[in-house]
Amino acid sequence: MAQCTIYYFLMLLVADSFLAKLLEGVGIDDALIGIISSFVSLAFVVQILSIFLVRLKTGAKKLVILFDTASFFFFMLLYLTPFLPVGQAARTALVVVSVIAAYVSNYLIAPICFQWANSYVEPGKRAGYSAAKETVSLLAGMVFTMVIGFVIDRYEGLGNPAGGFLFIAVSILILNLGNFICFMLIKKEEESEQSAGAHPLPDVLRHVLGNRNFKNVIVLTVLWDVARYFTIGFMGIFKTKELMLSVFAVQVINMGANFVRLAVTGPLGRYSDRHSCAKGFKLGLYLAAGAFLANMFTTQKTWFLVILYTVLYNCCLAGTNMNSYNITYSYVEEAYIAQAMAIKNSIGGLCGFLASILAGRLLEAVQANGNMVLGIPVYGQQLLSGISFLIVVAAIVFMQKAFGISEKNFLTNG
Repeated sequence: MAQCTIYYFLMLLVADSFLAKLLEGVGIDDALIGIISSFVSLAFVVQILSIFLVRLKTGAKKLVILFDTASFFFFMLLYLTPFLPVGQAARTALVVVSVIAAYVSNYLIAPICFQWANSYVEPGKRAGYSAAKETVSLLAGMVFTMVIGFVIDRYEGLGNPAGGFLFIAVSILILNLGNFICFMLIKKEEESEQSAGAHPLPDVLRHVLGNRNFKNVIVLTVLWDVARYFTIGFMGIFKTKELMLSVFAVQVINMGANFVRLAVTGPLGRYSDRHSCAKGFKLGLYLAAGAFLANMFTTQKTWFLVILYTVLYNCCLAGTNMNSYNITYSYVEEAYIAQAMAIKNSIGGLCGFLASILAGRLLEAVQANGNMVLGIPVYGQQLLSGISFLIVVAAIVFMQKAFGISEKNFLTNG
């Protein structure tokens, strides 16, 4: 739980307004900012390689520590790029390489890390445990983002934004040390678990891709990843540029949204354990639809709607985040969990990244046309949110049809 909290701190520092400020500070345009912010979805593609990593005799603990430490290092390098004596093209290239390397290192071993750490959780209480873990991260994250946001705004007020970037780089270095210590304190996997990934590749594909019910999970993952990455990577710059909100104001909004998310995380976790992870995920989609709908009407005059968007989107993650992982246990035998997650996340991540590229092109076109669409004044992010809303609705309809029978019966029926 401590490691997940530290990891959450890191993700806060490389997302939303913090990352947007850095990328804007090094001279990267809005469309590319959104695409870079969505590289997390592309990094999911490399999880397919974890199918081969689990066959190594190295052991989960060593692999996770090695790649996670490297990931934190590349994220730290990202915030050091403004200080490098290189040209704009080289700096942009270095930013892109650092983001890709960081996410690739992180997500390459994510399924292995999840299976290893989650092996100590009682199967019937996984959603409840995930909710408790998320609650700890959110509470600590609220304080963390407020402090970091205040420091960044303080440096900007002094005309020294680079000082804020250096502060974040040092913070990531400290977080990396804490992350390393946490992993060292988690018990090494059992010998039986080490050999669990030694299944032949044809056997893995038969149990995973040959599972009709799990194919539905993959389709659901694709729809959700396309919907969210079509918009969220472009929201950081939207808040600080078009809506003219300060980083501190954005973090205040985020903190308030996280308080609401805290209130719904526990009940959603218990609901998912009691009924099914699929039903918990669907509740998250309803909240996501409301979030994108609110953002469709957000302008400088109605800037307060971004608060509603942030609250609803944060709450939707309480339903989708924990259940997107735990739902796999309902459709795939536990011996193939790491491989199934790798395949699911790779396909969803690739589709999500392609969606962010298309969204970036749409944003460029709208901005080049003076923020006008068919003669109507519209911000690009409003249009992107409308498309995301339609995709989320499609995902809800798909769940109604594909997950109509009891989730507990899928393994026996499929």
